[in-house]
Amino acid sequence: MKIAVLEEKTVVGGSDSVNFDEIRSLGDTVCYPLTPADKIVEYIGDAEAVLCNKTVFTREIMEACPNLKYIGICATGYNNIDVTAAAELGITVCNCPSYSTGAVAQQVFSYILHFMSKTAAYDADVHNGGWIRSDTFSYFTFPTYELEGMTIGIIGYGSIGRKVAQIADAFGMKVIVSTRTIREDNIAEFVSQEELFRRSDIISLHCPLTAETEGLISMDKLKLCKPTAILINTARGPAVNEHDLAEALKQGIIAGAGLDVISSEPMKHDNPLMEAPNCVITPHVAWAPVQTRERLMKIVAENLRAYINGSPVNKVN
Repeated sequence: MKIAVLEEKTVVGGSDSVNFDEIRSLGDTVCYPLTPADKIVEYIGDAEAVLCNKTVFTREIMEACPNLKYIGICATGYNNIDVTAAAELGITVCNCPSYSTGAVAQQVFSYILHFMSKTAAYDADVHNGGWIRSDTFSYFTFPTYELEGMTIGIIGYGSIGRKVAQIADAFGMKVIVSTRTIREDNIAEFVSQEELFRRSDIISLHCPLTAETEGLISMDKLKLCKPTAILINTARGPAVNEHDLAEALKQGIIAGAGLDVISSEPMKHDNPLMEAPNCVITPHVAWAPVQTRERLMKIVAENLRAYINGSPVNKVN
């Protein structure tokens, strides 16, 4: 079998243990660091199987690759693939569900602790001589806050949302949830979106990107929030109206934001959030600890092996 890997660089780090060696053992494999849109058909060539991450597969691209029978996505989301066209053309599409649940939940709390414990601010102040100049053993330049007793509002209650709720519960936080599909448990209280925005000290997005969730975080919603509220988005960038969020941060309508995703990635130089105060932005890395990417590669290989053996798993079409 000929296998084309179109975006090796989006999974493999410079010096870590993640690689496509197991994939290479399954067939004649060619890996491309990245694939420009005008090179997709050329790079696929006569390959029967393709592995990708964000490469967009239209009907036209798939029709131009008559040997193509399998698309393996190195991710959970598959909105970049026309899965209806793939099914009609006899192309199997498989994804990798729930491989990064713990990692993304961990990142959520890294933002929360950044704002509440002020570790980075105090570290910078100490290294700037603040403690040396202090006349007391402890000083309170940056107020810190306990999570216990705070309310976290979670929008979307899939595997990651539930993991965030479990961690929040361990911190002694009150968990409220707004979601289309209610999964009753002994942690969350299910409320309307409006009530969630009004009551939450922290709002964390874990919803898929749909017509209903695109632009969900807009000025009218932000104006419902407490002025001390923190917004966190590790879900999908377009769920947030970035101009409205930047303006809300500038006006003090909310206190801060922690974002791992934005509307257009890589980030553009004119993104309004670049100049927004109290806005922590990371480059879509919540999913990417070494162990998580190792787990991802095992699932990618297992998916392809199952397809080769005639019993596809994690099939999305």
